[in-house]
Amino acid sequence: MTTDSASDSASDPDPDPVSETASASEPDPVSESASASEPESDSVSKGPSGRALGRRAVPPTGLSPLLRLLILTQLAFNVGFFAVLPFLSEHLGQSVGMAGWLVGFVLGLRTFSQQGLFVVGGALADRYGIRPVVLAGCVLRIAGFAWLGFADRAWAVIGAVLLIGFAAALFSPAVESEVARQAVVWEEAGGGDRTRVLALFTVAGQAGAFVGPLLGALLLAVDFRTACLAGAGVFVLVLGGHAWLLPQRIPGRAQVRMKGGARLVLRNRRFLALCCAYGAYLLAYNQLYLALPAEVERAAGSQAPLAWLFALSSLLVVTAQLPVTRWAGERLAPRRSMVAGLGLIAVGFAAVGLARPAGWTGAGGLVPAAGFVVLLTLGQMLVAPVARAWVPDLAEDGRLGLYTGALSSVSGIVVLAGSSATGLLLDTGLPVAVPWLVLAAVPLVAAGTLPGRKHRTLRATTPARTASPSPSPSGDAPERT
Repeated sequence: MTTDSASDSASDPDPDPVSETASASEPDPVSESASASEPESDSVSKGPSGRALGRRAVPPTGLSPLLRLLILTQLAFNVGFFAVLPFLSEHLGQSVGMAGWLVGFVLGLRTFSQQGLFVVGGALADRYGIRPVVLAGCVLRIAGFAWLGFADRAWAVIGAVLLIGFAAALFSPAVESEVARQAVVWEEAGGGDRTRVLALFTVAGQAGAFVGPLLGALLLAVDFRTACLAGAGVFVLVLGGHAWLLPQRIPGRAQVRMKGGARLVLRNRRFLALCCAYGAYLLAYNQLYLALPAEVERAAGSQAPLAWLFALSSLLVVTAQLPVTRWAGERLAPRRSMVAGLGLIAVGFAAVGLARPAGWTGAGGLVPAAGFVVLLTLGQMLVAPVARAWVPDLAEDGRLGLYTGALSSVSGIVVLAGSSATGLLLDTGLPVAVPWLVLAAVPLVAAGTLPGRKHRTLRATTPARTASPSPSPSGDAPERT
């Protein structure tokens, strides 16, 4: 589930990590692999403690230590995040006393301050490398969760939520873009399709999203503040671990200035179309924190079942993401995979909308909500890895970090507008089926905007340029959490 994500972008990966075809005489700007004449033993990157964390040539038979570290990072990010976020809307509505539209706005603002500012985090990671950006994001997330635990007024809640979101805007693009870059290196080395690495990244995030809500539900027995402080504690551990293990510099990743990047993104129509479709998926996913809690409260009389629905979603991803990715990769082109995923999400919304007029309550009343969670999760499994793997094909050379961030930023704008509108739909006394049917139409429309995929051959085996003025790949794994 979203890594808060969740993570929560068609041009996810940055071009550096997945640099496009280069001639034999023109070295690849973001190449991680050593050239044939360059010994692999000289390509080891080390953290401050001297531990080797990555090589230029990723072994085809396994993931590099750096890639494993980044995947585990996503797991930890989501444990801390999902210990708090699933219970935020109820806290804002009941404990803080916010109106429904304001709750929707705050949730959308959190998503926008995260997804919408990913482009900033991606640019900073391109300029300074991922280590300082990830560490700064962890510090801000700790401060944001601690503040949220003590916030009892609207302005304080908004301030804490903005801090929480911007923290992820720093560490998520950094992690995601580097994962995308390393996935391309792995693919070019003969390890397999890059979507398999990104699917594994998704599985790690969902494992965190499975544990997080269960931890949060236990802590809510004390109070919401305790859950927030526990979430902050998780990020204290993440901060310490990354200060120790994350390399100062990663081979093949140049720190460069990014000039004219915004113009390139805005002129890339195919990339913007992917962003709109991905934004529709994120808007649908955001309903796990807005529309779904309201439906669970209506059917069960409390939000206690919500943690189990989150756990169901995470369990599905953990157990089925890799098989689904393998199945789809063998049978569906990337565009068809995304269309199928968006279609499943639309069916999930429609199922709740059609059942809602019956007014079922109790265990039977939760069946449509559970069906929505299952279909949304299946749609996510088809949409998210493919969208992230698509980005390197759309990004210009040396701009993968920027495009990874821009994917989430454009999507965040869609979520901010859509969440506020959804809050109004749920609050204005319309027929009970209308909000859910309107939400069902959004992914269907988005599916029609997807571009055709033109695959670009990527090279990751030539030496990196040393004097390239274009920005290097930066990333945070769909961080998108």
